[in-house]
Amino acid sequence: MSKLTGKIAVVTGGSSGIGLATAKRFVAEGAKVAITGRNQKALDEATRELGPSAIGVQGDVSSVQDLDRIFKTVGAQLGKVDALVINAGVYVLGPVAEFTEAQFDKVSDINFKGAFFSVQKALPVLKDGASIVLISSTVNGKGIPNHAAYSATKAAVRSLARSFSADLLSRNIRVNSLAPGPVDTPVFTTVTSNADEAKAMAAAMGDFAPVKRLGRPEEIAAAALFLVSDESAFMLGTEILVDGGVRDL
Repeated sequence: MSKLTGKIAVVTGGSSGIGLATAKRFVAEGAKVAITGRNQKALDEATRELGPSAIGVQGDVSSVQDLDRIFKTVGAQLGKVDALVINAGVYVLGPVAEFTEAQFDKVSDINFKGAFFSVQKALPVLKDGASIVLISSTVNGKGIPNHAAYSATKAAVRSLARSFSADLLSRNIRVNSLAPGPVDTPVFTTVTSNADEAKAMAAAMGDFAPVKRLGRPEEIAAAALFLVSDESAFMLGTEILVDGGVRDL
């Protein structure tokens, strides 16, 4: 039997990259999956790619009103949720001396506020015994130039895994953090609109990892599957690193 047969899952930021790879893996393992995304066209394309076991719900995770609507829609269409992956995020970089308030608000609103209120608004549709995975980043525990605000938001996400686990013990809901290293996703094109610069940045990040390559979204999806499955039933409030050795080597 597949690991998620009969299960209902939600993946935020599921239109591309790690989120889409995770949704694909969950569908392959027998789950019905709801994905979310801001861009309706990209969301529709991803939903078609996932097939009849998936639905797409448009919304912005930085908007509490959108999140309320998203999870009410999921509950109405799919029922109670067994697995929730909080993946939606943005990669905003810059030196501390030049980082603007607008940049700070953007990265904080999506990465931290979005994660917090995604879980809050999901609670009414989460089953007791559900599993929540918060996608963090290996940089939450490593000092890297130009990453101050981004790293801080991901450290906050790591902290939420502990605090949410304590808050939700009475419902047997497990919350864990999954911290990827540099992964081959469209994220680099969000940092710069110059294709050559984005390609060079991706190559540099791959070289930064001790394994000398970028991770594959499917490798992160495999770890997410483990964390939402019964195989990780004794894990809560902790973090798994899937970072090619960036943190520890």
